Amino acid sequence: MSAVEHLDVLIVGAGISGIGAGRYLRTELPGRSFAILEARAASGGTWDLFRYPGIRSDSDLHTFGYEFKPWRDEESIASADRILAYLRETATENGLDAHIRYHHRVVAAAWSSAEARWSVEVERADTGERTRLTAGWLFCAGGYYRYDEGFTPHFEGRDRFAGPIVHPQRWPEDLDCAGKRVLVIGSGATAVTLVPALARTAAHVTMLQRTPSYVMPVAKKDPVANLLRRWLGEERGYRATRRKNIAQQRAVWRFCQRFPKAARRLIRWVNTRQLPAGYPVDEHFNPPYGPWDQRLCAVPDGDLFKAIRRGAASVVTERIATFTERGVLLASGTELAADVIVTATGLNVQALAGLALTVDGTPVRLPETVAYKGMMLSGVPNFAFAIGYTNSSWTLKIGLLCEHFCRLLAHMDATGTTVCRPEVSDPDMPTRPFLDFAAGYVQRVVDQLPRQGDRMPWLTSMDYHSDVKLLRNGRVDDASLRFSRAKVSA
Repeated sequence: MSAVEHLDVLIVGAGISGIGAGRYLRTELPGRSFAILEARAASGGTWDLFRYPGIRSDSDLHTFGYEFKPWRDEESIASADRILAYLRETATENGLDAHIRYHHRVVAAAWSSAEARWSVEVERADTGERTRLTAGWLFCAGGYYRYDEGFTPHFEGRDRFAGPIVHPQRWPEDLDCAGKRVLVIGSGATAVTLVPALARTAAHVTMLQRTPSYVMPVAKKDPVANLLRRWLGEERGYRATRRKNIAQQRAVWRFCQRFPKAARRLIRWVNTRQLPAGYPVDEHFNPPYGPWDQRLCAVPDGDLFKAIRRGAASVVTERIATFTERGVLLASGTELAADVIVTATGLNVQALAGLALTVDGTPVRLPETVAYKGMMLSGVPNFAFAIGYTNSSWTLKIGLLCEHFCRLLAHMDATGTTVCRPEVSDPDMPTRPFLDFAAGYVQRVVDQLPRQGDRMPWLTSMDYHSDVKLLRNGRVDDASLRFSRAKVSA
């Protein structure tokens, strides 16, 4: 029988979080053995998976990019191919390519307190073969949605439609929408990206939404960032731009939270200036919820509004009664004709990349756990996960989490401990959902996710400056962490 491979750290997922985690491990703890397991055939996560027209970031790359690697492109709102090239360049520059194992899907992981390690079951996605390895730590960097399917609600009469029905998460390479009438169902970030991209060649694109979203134009190129690059150089210019944009994101979010009525009026004023005279702004761009109760949709250089102004795209706000042979019939009795229907109806959230975890034979039930510092789970030893911000650039938090993770491992090396388990000392501590966010994709699964507490370190911060104090500058050990040594030698 061949020996089972053992690693100090096993990272699940080779997307933006997994590549970041690998880089921090290589830099901060070069003596640690690790591997990055990726179920797909390529790295890049989201930026390799999605292939729909116009796919791009909705955050600026000076904050969505890594702190340690400057974004050198003139465009700060970037297309997927540029982001993917940036991620793969990061992996190569930091010697991570040899650590990434493709077609490796982690199915389950079992913690043994007797052995002080995880036993991890892995399935080869290309052959179906099952293998096993062990690890001292698991770091889940798989994001929070399912890669194999998107969310599509039930549509009455769907089978009646004669043309193709496509979800953006599974965009066919051979789909040609040129000269066709395209109906995009949805109002979120994917829909507002697709509509102007398709409108360049389609006969007409209609965005059909049940509820409006807040939509704001942003500059594709940041003139201040590009000036700072020329004045200060790549490294210093990037750091200065990053600080500027972090402050700007925080100010916008706090303004929207403190003064929602004023923020709503301001967004409406901007929309009115971007749309044709007399356009029914309140019908199509005035949501029933407050700004930043859900993410604001960014449109680079106002491309969605430009498509509407030139008549290449339109917005309809109404409910669908049924699909028909020619399109969809609305609740009002109006039929929208289409040659192609795109269901940009969202994502399916999947906690911890779908891992089935057990601790000493007992299954881990996520709703019964509480998140510690937004990166570990109560009662689960030697396990960390990476979830970014919902109100700012995802990667801002990922970098801080990876830093803290490496500091925690270094602390354990220094103290001779091998096991770290968060424990809630107050059983009566009030809890609420880990992702306290009104978006539909979160609300559909909120009862399947971990919880968060009402105080630090059990409160999951969504504020970068607070997390800098907690994760970068704060202690790695506190009363909520239980450290111990393995009872048997590894």
